[in-house]
Amino acid sequence: MNKKTTDILKYFLFLGIGVFLVWWSLHKIPDNKWAEFKTALVTANFWLLIPVFFILSTSHILRAIRWNTLMKPMGYQPRLVNTFFAVMIGYLANLAVPRLGEVLKCTILSKYENVPAEKLVGTIVIERAVDVVCLALVFLFAFIIQYELIGEFGKEIISNFFTNKHGNFIWTKVGITIAIIIAIIFSIKIWFKVFSHLKIVIAFQKILKGILEGLSSIRNLQQKGLFLFCTIGIWVLYIAGTWVGLYATTSTAHLGFGAALSALAFASIGMIITPGGIGAYAIFLAKVLEKNDIPYEIGLANGTLQWFAQFLIVVIIGFISVGLLPMYNKSSISDETN
Repeated sequence: MNKKTTDILKYFLFLGIGVFLVWWSLHKIPDNKWAEFKTALVTANFWLLIPVFFILSTSHILRAIRWNTLMKPMGYQPRLVNTFFAVMIGYLANLAVPRLGEVLKCTILSKYENVPAEKLVGTIVIERAVDVVCLALVFLFAFIIQYELIGEFGKEIISNFFTNKHGNFIWTKVGITIAIIIAIIFSIKIWFKVFSHLKIVIAFQKILKGILEGLSSIRNLQQKGLFLFCTIGIWVLYIAGTWVGLYATTSTAHLGFGAALSALAFASIGMIITPGGIGAYAIFLAKVLEKNDIPYEIGLANGTLQWFAQFLIVVIIGFISVGLLPMYNKSSISDETN
């Protein structure tokens, strides 16, 4: 099975999960509550898309600036415009195939800024690691601010995953997961040792070397303050965007900072599960809002609107970036020639 076929199958798998979650989330709305769901959508304040658009667009600019700070210690200083285009085109690609955007981002900067793609992989790993830490902190703050609500919701999720229908904890799941991870690590180690002469192994070793160099760049950051500022700014803007989004529907407009923090924390999981968070984002947000005494159908309507706003931003700016990327670099080359 070639890579193209694998990518197509992967796309339909994740898209299928997303579509199923959309159907499942709508199916959970009781028949007598459909009117409230439709009313919440129809009467929503769509003007709030404008501030959300600017808030999230600014977060993407900060992400591009932060990425540039990671490349500087390696001796590369790509133009911010190209980095921003790469970030947005990467988000756009992720809507189609999960993780494809990460590869595309590296390819774009490699082509237009002559930054080796294998070295960029390390910076991507750093960004993801930092974002995971930030998301964990958001969860922690949400747990502190809304202890009773989030604690209960978290227990439900863990209980559903690690216990059987009788409520007993399943240690076998934990053991199997750990065993699989250990087996994969040992298999990779043996594979690299036995087949070290193969071209594919040599290529992987080159990529790993680039990753390690990229990872080391965080220790040698020349602009630590700027990196920290961008990181905090990105997540503050995420929270602000979610908070403003709560004002879109009348029944959620009274919710405050704590609810926005909790909504962002759990809805972010939905963004990871399916392409662009289709289906999953709205469900997780609705479930959190349900703990804040918001009916499920209203929370789902708000989650759907918030997801659509993010989707729309990525599609609009992403396609604009696709069009402007070659034009910008063509004009840049012309200016240098003249």
